[in-house]
Amino acid sequence: MLAGELKPTAGEVILCGAGEDSTAFMGFCPQFSPLWPTLTVKEHLEIYAAVKGMKKDDADQAIKRVSEALELKLHLNKPAKKLSAGVSRKVCFAISMLGNPTVALLDEPSTGLDPKGQQRLWRAIRAAFRNKERGAILTTHYMEEAEAVCDRVAIMVSGKLRCIGSIQQLKSKFGKGYLLEMKVKDSQRADEIHQEVVRMFPQADRQDRFSSLLVYKIPMENVQSLSQAFSQLEEAKRAHDIEEYSFSQSTLEQVFLELAKEQEKEDCDQDAMFKWRPLKTESA
Repeated sequence: MLAGELKPTAGEVILCGAGEDSTAFMGFCPQFSPLWPTLTVKEHLEIYAAVKGMKKDDADQAIKRVSEALELKLHLNKPAKKLSAGVSRKVCFAISMLGNPTVALLDEPSTGLDPKGQQRLWRAIRAAFRNKERGAILTTHYMEEAEAVCDRVAIMVSGKLRCIGSIQQLKSKFGKGYLLEMKVKDSQRADEIHQEVVRMFPQADRQDRFSSLLVYKIPMENVQSLSQAFSQLEEAKRAHDIEEYSFSQSTLEQVFLELAKEQEKEDCDQDAMFKWRPLKTESA
């Protein structure tokens, strides 16, 4: 609706003081590729630059910059049907950035990219919106992407907006505790180390146990202070021959999973309100 592809049933969005003409200030990177199969990457960029009202010299400079930033120079003369999924996503993002839009709508922009390509795209997104006069709305199922590029995060579960705020605010408010990961040198001492963890954190919940890796969820009430927790862990590391450990706050992904579990429980409780009774059948 914001991109103008669907007509809204109600409500209004005003962007930069414009109503129906707000798309002139907007860039759009849809989830599905909008590329024409037989046109080259360069032709796509030139056409969309013209649609945005850019002068030829400005368009040429913009195409050069975005091609270098996203490593598209080797693909400029390839038709879209010859592009990999990752390169197609880069081209879609490049198109959305033409004309320096005030607001960009980015729908899962890094889908199909390898880890190196994702990192490059995330750097390009951060660079493009470093200016506080510009902004983007990005949708993603990839929590690492949200942490890498977003200033504020909104989490939706089952079509409902459950929370919105900075990443640190969401972790502090909805995180259920800390994550402790321990890599042990001698797997034979895993049970001994487990007993030590339970002594330090009585409600520690073991998540995974591999031959040399122990993972625990630690409730917040078990941690009186971080300095004390790290002091205890350092002592345990020396005493029990632990190779290394990490003690961290809940990740954004864990926050999302906790909210999803809460929503599932609410849905189950609602379903339980409806009790079914068999209909009486007439006797023959």
